[in-house]
Amino acid sequence: MSRSAAVEPARKPTVFVQIPCYNEEHTLPETVADIPRDIAGAGAVKILIIDDGSTDRTVEVARQIGVDYIVRHRNNRGLARTFRTGLDACLRLGADVIVNTDGDNQYAGADIPKLIRPILEREAEIVVGDRQTHKVAHFSWAKKKLQKLGSSAVRAASGTDIPDAVSGFRAISRDAAMQLNIVSSFSYTIEMLIQAGKKHLAVSSVPVGTNPKTRESRLFKSIPAFIERSVVTMVRMYAMYQPLRVFFFVGLVIGLIGAVPILRFVYFYAIGEGDGHVQSLILGGAFVVMGFMAFLVGLVADLINFNRQLIEMTLERVRRLEVAQLDDDLPYGDIEGPE
Repeated sequence: MSRSAAVEPARKPTVFVQIPCYNEEHTLPETVADIPRDIAGAGAVKILIIDDGSTDRTVEVARQIGVDYIVRHRNNRGLARTFRTGLDACLRLGADVIVNTDGDNQYAGADIPKLIRPILEREAEIVVGDRQTHKVAHFSWAKKKLQKLGSSAVRAASGTDIPDAVSGFRAISRDAAMQLNIVSSFSYTIEMLIQAGKKHLAVSSVPVGTNPKTRESRLFKSIPAFIERSVVTMVRMYAMYQPLRVFFFVGLVIGLIGAVPILRFVYFYAIGEGDGHVQSLILGGAFVVMGFMAFLVGLVADLINFNRQLIEMTLERVRRLEVAQLDDDLPYGDIEGPE
């Protein structure tokens, strides 16, 4: 074989670490300093922050400490939308692997090589950092139990085996990021896992470390509020991907409730006292009709679900075409990077 025909070594994958930020001027420097810039098996490591309408000096601090790219929201849009903005920006900038971490330095940046290893070795497409919450000192007993219960519910809904479902420390391959469509306005963590499970993406987890607590969470005001919004997100996402199953269950429950007064009427009618219990027949019949209507709604929703899948496939192809046509020498408009 001639030298000209020799195979060139494969390009090492570019890793982007994205950091959603809202008023993180005090914790951002430590978060960025904790991120390794040289990872075995990977190429360049770039850092991108998404400023979600901060009112402090987050952007100025980011420039001073030398982050590679800055994306800005003029107004506060919430964590899920900020995460989605970061994914789109990383894809446009040529990321092969995207790591998401928090701006409050909750997660140990030194564990990023461990986090992306399954992706580099083509063993997984999404890797979630397991904080091993039962070992986290500043988590209360109630919070540890709720984390365990919530993760169990997400595992059941998504079909994935992830012990720490709400961990925001996660790595995503380029191909997986192309397929994700985050629509929630609250938290992307649960939605991503349900989507990944229903799209049969390879999802795994690795144990990671955490740093001491620097501030209270801004994602929710109280534990009950977090539970409420998480449950709503989980039910909504599951119903989006399994509508027939959800509405069939709802219709079955309503139908069974309606069967009770109907059977009551039948009993009294059989013993010759049905005249005084017609209201049971009417009430039960109304519930049975409602259950049947719920089942019909499930059939319609299931047809809509197939249409949504076609739309998602079209969106994925459009996204791939848009990213493929981008010229690295052209400005990205809303992305501030090196001149």
